[in-house]
Amino acid sequence: MTRTQMADGLSFSRVVLGFWRVDEWKLDTGQLIRFLEECLDLGITTMDHADIYGNYTAEGIFGEAVKKRPDLAKKMEIVTKCTIVYPSGNIRVKYYDSSEKWIVGQVEKSLACMHIDHIDALLLHRPDPFMDPGEVAGAFDRLKKEGKVRHFGVSNYLPHEYRMLKSYCNVPLITDQVELSCLRMENLENGVIPMCLEERIHPMIWSPLAGGKIFTGQGEVEIRLRETLELIRKETGAESIDEIAFAWLFSHPAGMVPITGSGEIELVKKPAAALRYQLTREQWFMIWTAVKGHKVL
Repeated sequence: MTRTQMADGLSFSRVVLGFWRVDEWKLDTGQLIRFLEECLDLGITTMDHADIYGNYTAEGIFGEAVKKRPDLAKKMEIVTKCTIVYPSGNIRVKYYDSSEKWIVGQVEKSLACMHIDHIDALLLHRPDPFMDPGEVAGAFDRLKKEGKVRHFGVSNYLPHEYRMLKSYCNVPLITDQVELSCLRMENLENGVIPMCLEERIHPMIWSPLAGGKIFTGQGEVEIRLRETLELIRKETGAESIDEIAFAWLFSHPAGMVPITGSGEIELVKKPAAALRYQLTREQWFMIWTAVKGHKVL
């Protein structure tokens, strides 16, 4: 599998395995180990986590596999996120916490849960309107100095939010993890992807299949998109339309790094297979036009 250089000394597999719903995969530790081995055999070495995934259980589920097979973690790049706080116990409302104390504390919990000694990339999960960027910069400096986190980035940040935080940080922000798919193109249009090109960073992409709506959606747009994806599938020789949906992302010059969230190896193989197909400009804009419902100006 091809790889993407994210920063000096750090590259990601072009397809990332996401653990958002690992608790729903219903794999015991032995089955998860075998699944991770299969993913590594495909060349998928980058693992995407967050402290809140699985209602705070996902990192621990992954960690049980690493505890039994610590050699697996040595073959991986580990990404995790923090700053979202869910209601529980005395916490009455969902909120964001970007304080230095919270970020450092959550990193230490993530390291313990996953049985690892460092995180390759820590991302702030959501923009925080109550953020003190100086505190964030302090947390990053401390975690970097202590060797607990190698690199830093953000998730779901708009360009002005990314640039504001960057202006305070002594370390580079190496990625912005955002939603993007054939059906959800907002981050192509709101400046996020152009900002990534400007900053020479590669965006990580979540929900690259729009939560399965490219298969199941019954609206006019979804039906029109499926027809177009099927046409291009036949032209390219791809096995399924999801391969074309991933190829649409891979073909973009921003060097997008999509996350697949499946616990089934046959579905994980789909984005890996999509790397074989480089869409033409015409094919790329056929998909764009099918979703927008009009030609480019």
